[in-house]
Amino acid sequence: MSPRHSSLAAWLAWQEQLHPVGIDLGLTRVREVAQRLDLLRPAPIVFTVGGTNGKGSSVAFLEAMLRAAGRRTGVYVSPHLLRYEERVRLDGREATAEAFCSAFAAIDAARGNISLTYFEFGTLAALWLIRQARVDVAVLEVGLGGRLDAVNIVDADASLVTAIGIDHVEYLGPDRDSIGFEKAGIYRSGHVAVCADDDPPARLLGHAAAIAARLQVAGRDFHWQRETDASWSWRTASEALQGLPSPALIGTHQFANAAGVIALLRAFDPALVPESALHAGLRSARVAGRFQVQSGRVEWIFDVTHNPHGAAALAAALAARPCAGRTWLLLAMLADKDAAGFVAVLGDEVDGICCAGLSGARGRSARALAGVLGKTAILECHDVASACDALASLARPADRVLVTGSFHTVAQALQARSMIETA
Repeated sequence: MSPRHSSLAAWLAWQEQLHPVGIDLGLTRVREVAQRLDLLRPAPIVFTVGGTNGKGSSVAFLEAMLRAAGRRTGVYVSPHLLRYEERVRLDGREATAEAFCSAFAAIDAARGNISLTYFEFGTLAALWLIRQARVDVAVLEVGLGGRLDAVNIVDADASLVTAIGIDHVEYLGPDRDSIGFEKAGIYRSGHVAVCADDDPPARLLGHAAAIAARLQVAGRDFHWQRETDASWSWRTASEALQGLPSPALIGTHQFANAAGVIALLRAFDPALVPESALHAGLRSARVAGRFQVQSGRVEWIFDVTHNPHGAAALAAALAARPCAGRTWLLLAMLADKDAAGFVAVLGDEVDGICCAGLSGARGRSARALAGVLGKTAILECHDVASACDALASLARPADRVLVTGSFHTVAQALQARSMIETA
């Protein structure tokens, strides 16, 4: 019998050591435990969201729209930014550490000799908490890929794949076609399946057709268009929604994310979320670390983007928000990420670069990062906190600092900035 623990921190530390490898894609082990706990149907309605970029924002739109319509929601996202408890929201509120401990204890008791990864434990805990809360709708974010991700043990009533880019190639394949196929694994036969990417990979389309999913594709089956600076429209061949408020989340890419969410809801059941709730959700959706702006004499922008595809959306958002001074890039990225490609896409939107180190098994030092970028005039700092200190001194009024490259980077910077501001 594995030990029980009295704190969330102790449970998580134990889970990190439980399984022989950190990532072990496959559904057999996690499905068996879920069946023992009756977790395969955590709510009357289940939506699943996958993709390379835009998952977190799309989940935020879905949650906000559903709650504006009076639906009780259970939401699972990963990874978290500052607190593990962020991973599960029940009717808009984070699950408590005590609730997670109860979920982990139930899973541990049910699993017997089945070994689970850290992510699998967390996914099962989310399903347990959502089922216990008796919500109306569960919204589940895929962690990695789709087909073999632990979230995919649940048969969703409708599934959304957001923008597809190159990432996690060691697990998902080297190109968009291979990655698109893995993402399409969350689609189900006869059920609503949405692709918010207007250039869907052929294998995603092929898989959706092969299983007879009710596929809706951006730019083919639904369209969106800016009307004014404050409004936009969404339409299909049979329906048009006009005068939609601009999303509260910043960036043109957020219109594409919101359009995919609206397509999912309208195709599933227009009565679930009336048009007024769509408007309210667009205005109220929030998600930390997605072009999160901290105003002041020097503006700080925090964004968890960590691949070239996401960097393109980030560059467009920067271009649409002119800066009178210089734009400083505080960059820290994990060793398996394409840092050179990432910075190349940001291009002229950045005037100076500060490389910071990330620790851990997948971490990369500031020196190694600078070496990958192949530039000479780069400031190197041991960690993100010292990079924040350096740029706080270096930046002048009307400058801005962009902090990006990883969830770890943004989390550490937000914590450091809080300490700087309260010192």
